[in-house]
Amino acid sequence: MAGTQQPDTGRPHVSNWNVPNALTTLRIVMVPFFAWALLVDGGDSAVWRTVAFVLFAVAMITDKIDGDLARKHGLVTNFGKIADPIADKAITGMAFIGLSIVGDIWWWVTIVVLVREWSVTLLRLSIAKKVVIAAKDLGKLKTTVQAIALGGLTLPMRDPDLPDVVDLPGDVLFYLAQAFLVAAVALTLWSGYEFFRDVWRQRHTLGTHTRA
Repeated sequence: MAGTQQPDTGRPHVSNWNVPNALTTLRIVMVPFFAWALLVDGGDSAVWRTVAFVLFAVAMITDKIDGDLARKHGLVTNFGKIADPIADKAITGMAFIGLSIVGDIWWWVTIVVLVREWSVTLLRLSIAKKVVIAAKDLGKLKTTVQAIALGGLTLPMRDPDLPDVVDLPGDVLFYLAQAFLVAAVALTLWSGYEFFRDVWRQRHTLGTHTRA
């Protein structure tokens, strides 16, 4: 999208009204609908659990698309920098909470992951103008594994109302999703440690240069 030149920086002004930001906003709007679909009948409705899975999958796909579009077409905005991680953490956080409510994820796992995710997000936003911590491959891998685990657990794979023929595949997929969850938690904690370590190093370096 074409923009006007800002006199103070010489960089093109990018309007907040663009496709990546629209997709980000859509993900935020989807969160309560996803939560409702997941929790219908206490999470025992196979139909609504499937609807919840579709909503979650769409959210994860648009998360990838909006970031790629913003970088490719130079549509990165301050709104997007703030709203995108919030949208990401909102949908995955709601998935963790919802799956804990229906009994598919232990509450301590949800609490540990959410404390890590939101502390990193809030710290990243608070220091964005002073310290820049680029997204690492480990963080991207964490996001992917986390999405696979949550998406798999959202599906009604062990619903007693489903035909008996899907019992064994359902059990296999459920425990496979649990294995991905274990990996996701490990990656979440380790990538969080790396983030806080890198923030401390950069701030220490900046402080040293300032005193010099």
